[in-house]
Amino acid sequence: MKPTPTTSPTPATSPTSRRLPPVLAVAVLFALALSGLQPHDRITWAMETCWVMAGLPLLVAVWRRFPLSPLLCCLLAAHALILIVGGHYTYAQVPLGHWLQDVLDLSRNPYDRIGHLVQGFVPALLVRELLVRTSPLRGSAWLAPLTVCACLAFSAFFELIEWWSALIGGAGADAFLATQGDPWDTQWDMACALLGAIVSLLLLSRVHDRQLARYGTGEEGRTARPRTA
Repeated sequence: MKPTPTTSPTPATSPTSRRLPPVLAVAVLFALALSGLQPHDRITWAMETCWVMAGLPLLVAVWRRFPLSPLLCCLLAAHALILIVGGHYTYAQVPLGHWLQDVLDLSRNPYDRIGHLVQGFVPALLVRELLVRTSPLRGSAWLAPLTVCACLAFSAFFELIEWWSALIGGAGADAFLATQGDPWDTQWDMACALLGAIVSLLLLSRVHDRQLARYGTGEEGRTARPRTA
């Protein structure tokens, strides 16, 4: 008698799912090119968008071996656009932030806070997907706490980068720091990233799990690609 398979067959990916990643990549590249036309500060633009410039080629390079879920692709594209807009205007000068500042009667442009919320919200799904597909943590009670810890660690590392840039660039790094005179800006940034990571897991974990169900585990624990129609 043949042994019963331990995993169920992976579902086929739809044509829409296959078209989504290249469409998002083109949109991000187009936005990046536009943002590079007369940005408010060229150095700040380069520092804010370098994550997009490095991340997009990396995703393309590993895609055939490790394609990401559609939900994560959409979130990464949205995060890239937020970074691109912040790089073009600088975070303290983004028009959307000024509008929110007026509507909500705030003392500062809140676009930087939004950026740091997203800095936790999106990486939480990225870290979660990597852990689920490449580690024994799938279904473990440790998955969510370790994901949040990884996001908070990255946020703290990003604040170190801002500190180092201030030491190197002096007053020229003010636009990159976007503190807007707040002595507690670093703490607020990390708190926003922490909150974003927690909210992301609470809201999206079930949807994420349904999409990750199409991925199996190949030999030696390597993640298999989703089956296509």
